[in-house]
Amino acid sequence: MRRRFFVDAFYGATASLDGEAAHHLGRVLRAEPGQMVELSDGKAVWLARVERVGRDAVEFALVEQLPAQATRLHLTLLLAIVKFDRFEWALEKATELGAGEIVPLAAARSEKGLIVAARKRSQRWERILLESAQQSRRLAPPVLCPAVRPADAFRSVGNGGGISALLSERADAPALRTVLVGKSATAAALAVGPEGGWTDEELSAARAAGFLEASLGQNILRTETAVAAALAILNYALGE
Repeated sequence: MRRRFFVDAFYGATASLDGEAAHHLGRVLRAEPGQMVELSDGKAVWLARVERVGRDAVEFALVEQLPAQATRLHLTLLLAIVKFDRFEWALEKATELGAGEIVPLAAARSEKGLIVAARKRSQRWERILLESAQQSRRLAPPVLCPAVRPADAFRSVGNGGGISALLSERADAPALRTVLVGKSATAAALAVGPEGGWTDEELSAARAAGFLEASLGQNILRTETAVAAALAILNYALGE
């Protein structure tokens, strides 16, 4: 299967890659003139032929436009900052499962040291999203937003329409599948909390913004497991 890469734009019948992406294609994958790859600018996908591999750039000739369809469902993931290995695994899987926007949450029960360190991880997280989107052959990678407090994220996302669900460990929280029964939407938001769970204040802020509490069952899941399971359910229930 041909590899897919993202470019900033197409220029007539040509395109180019520079920076780290060009280094990876040219030096790590050892691309050669004549090799065929797929290129996406987030709107269209082209079959392209490598024309020149330079030290800092790879140049292409566009050969044929390929079918490309944007997803009907816009998924926003509000993800509490947890230990980085688990957080980054969740970023990767969320990308594969179609998340269009990811908002890291500086939750009250997120470790304070992780919140501080997260400010220096954004470039790494952007790279994870890019590489995961290329691997899963998406039209474009998800948008990574700056880390914010949950209440601010709830207000911003919950007022945008669509379906908003917050995963809850409360015994009386309905199952996510029950929350979604009979519903149809082109936008959905999913909030996944830290390992210590949501505080009462965060739950109140979510309810005020229109988020519906939902459960994935009686077992307590790790954050990254909950992300993958819940996004898969949302995709299935809402038609993707």
